[in-house]
Amino acid sequence: MIAKRFAPYQLNDAFVIFASGVSNSKNIDDYAYQREKELLQSVIQENADKTLVYFSTCSIYDPDEQTSKYVLHKKDLEALIQKNCNQFHIFRVSNLVGISGNPNTVLNFFIQHIQHKINFDLWCNATRNLLDIDDMYRIADHILQNRLYLCKVINIANPVTYSVKEIIAAIESQWNIKANYIPIEKGSHFTIDITTVIPIIRELGIRFEKDYLTILLQKYYSQQ
Repeated sequence: MIAKRFAPYQLNDAFVIFASGVSNSKNIDDYAYQREKELLQSVIQENADKTLVYFSTCSIYDPDEQTSKYVLHKKDLEALIQKNCNQFHIFRVSNLVGISGNPNTVLNFFIQHIQHKINFDLWCNATRNLLDIDDMYRIADHILQNRLYLCKVINIANPVTYSVKEIIAAIESQWNIKANYIPIEKGSHFTIDITTVIPIIRELGIRFEKDYLTILLQKYYSQQ
């Protein structure tokens, strides 16, 4: 999804967009993580004259994910980039929403389970930050084109974080269907500091209204 959205950069020799990664944050397969690390190392070596753009994750701030293999891997690769790249941008992004066949994205997972009446565990205290891939692209593109925050780690996220209950309710309302889940008292709320990109969001006129979640569902899932 990220690679497709950043396709215009294929013609820009100043940057190398590293959009390859482990698609399932729950993956515990060492091989999958090692493969990404080795690919990143080779990309760095072969593109020393370019600015590397790497997409990390805001899950780094989630207290429930601090020891997960996925988060530890992302931290490891961030450190690798900071040590070995002359010029880079590390974007920690939240839960991206767009056209994707990946069943492990937040909305894809919930929508698939709800539409097919598949039972799932609902972590009652969990929150998720949903961000349109187009909005993420506009923010990142602005940073890259204006050479802002070079060699920095920048958070790109929605100013509003949704409880999982809110997300489920929005999906139920969109398709007029009742989710089949087991509520579990797990999960936690965490904040993402986007102070750095707030001026960019305002300059670009990106609006995060209270119906943002509904708009995402209609934009990307109305045909389902």
